[in-house]
Amino acid sequence: MVNGIPSYEEMMPAVLKALADGQQKTLKQIYDDIAQHYGFTDEQLALTIPSGKTTYVRSRAGWAKTYMVKAGLIYQPKRGICEITAQGLEALSSEQLINNDYLSRFEAFNRFLSTSNTDSCLTNVSARDSTAQSPAIVPHKDDAQTPTEMIEKAFTALNSALADELIEQIHTLPPKFFEQLVVDLILAMGYGGSQKDAGQATQYSSDGGVDGIIKEDKLGLDSIYLQAKRYRDNTVGRPDIQAFAGALDMHRARKGVFITTSSFSKDARDFVTRIEKRIVLIDGRELAALMIEHNVGVSTRELYAVKAIDSDYFAEE
Repeated sequence: MVNGIPSYEEMMPAVLKALADGQQKTLKQIYDDIAQHYGFTDEQLALTIPSGKTTYVRSRAGWAKTYMVKAGLIYQPKRGICEITAQGLEALSSEQLINNDYLSRFEAFNRFLSTSNTDSCLTNVSARDSTAQSPAIVPHKDDAQTPTEMIEKAFTALNSALADELIEQIHTLPPKFFEQLVVDLILAMGYGGSQKDAGQATQYSSDGGVDGIIKEDKLGLDSIYLQAKRYRDNTVGRPDIQAFAGALDMHRARKGVFITTSSFSKDARDFVTRIEKRIVLIDGRELAALMIEHNVGVSTRELYAVKAIDSDYFAEE
C-alpha cells in the first residue's frame, strides 16, 4: 500500500460493490463511493502518482474498473459510464475474493492480458494458470501496482541507474572535460544565446577560481560565473563557497553556479542563503538529473508512447 491506499487489485471488490444496485454510474460517482467505502482522508485523496497527472485513488480505482471491464464483470455503454453485468453480480454473490486470479477464469480477460509482451514490467504469471499457453499476466501480489505506476516506477529506476553511470563516467575523464560539460549543460538549459554565442561565452581562467563564464541572455547584459569541482567523496564545505564568492567579487559579478559531482555540507548551503550574491549549488544527483533532462551526454534509446482516448475526436456534433 501507498500511505494506506489499497492496490488496484484490492480495490476490485469495492468498485464492483459500488455498482451492485444495477444503476449506471459515472466514474466520479464510483470514485466517491470508493472514498466513502475506505474512509480515505483528504491527504490520501490528494496524493498523486509521481507524474502528478492523477491521484493514487483515481488511478487504482480506474485500473480496477478497466480490468473488470475486460473480464466482463462491468459494462461501459459509453465513455465514463459503468454498470454491473450478470457476471459481475454473480461474482459478488459468490463471496469469492475478486482479484486477478478470479478474473483469469474469463477468457476475455486472458486475451486482454496475453497482448502484453511477456518481457514487460507486467510479466508475472498467475499461480492459478501458470501452465496455460496464454497465462494471465498480472502484477506480483506483493506489489500490485497499476500499469501506469509500474511504468513510472521503472522509468524512475532507469533514470536513477543512468544518473549513477553519468557521474561515474565523469570521473573517468580529465578535469577540463568536466569544466566543458558544465558549460555545455548551462547552455543547454537556455543560457548563452545561440550556438554561435556559445563559443564566445566560454572562457577558462586559472585566476580567481572561475571555470567558465556564460552570458545570461543573448545581449550579454549579465553573466553567470561557473565553478566546477569533480569530487568523488569529498563534501564541498563552506570555505569552498566563500572562496568562490570572493572570486565573484574579483570579477564584479553577482551570480554564480557551483557544481560538484559530490555533495555540499549543510554549512555551505546555509551560507549561500545569507549572502547578497546569488549562488546556486548543484550537487552530483542534481547534475545528473539536469543532464538527463536536457540531453547532455545522453541519448534516447527507446520511446514508448502511452496513448489515451482523444475525447474531442469522439465528441458528438
